[in-house]
Amino acid sequence: MDNKPFSLKELQKLLQSKELDLRIPFESMTKKEKDILAKTVKLSEEVGELSNDILSVLSLQRKSKLLKFDKKNLYEEFADIIISTIILANATRVDISRAVKDKMKKITSLYIKDRA
Repeated sequence: MDNKPFSLKELQKLLQSKELDLRIPFESMTKKEKDILAKTVKLSEEVGELSNDILSVLSLQRKSKLLKFDKKNLYEEFADIIISTIILANATRVDISRAVKDKMKKITSLYIKDRA
């Protein structure tokens, strides 16, 4: 492929022609793997919703969204992320208590020393 710029229409056609080469073979995934993927996507959705609310808290949303914003929703989005994370941890057999404890140990030792 040359370095000549191409249009979005050309890019779309190129990617369409390469779709089979680029496709991830999801049909070979087990039910458990599909479940983990779905839970990961759900967590990403919840992070996006929290990001949206953070923009509202900072008044960085368009006016129509700011008018609908309710700070109570911010609390719900934090809870959704925590719950979705724990559900995903369970699906991947991660001991979330141990993971948080180990990470806090790293943060309070390595990371704090690194900032000094």
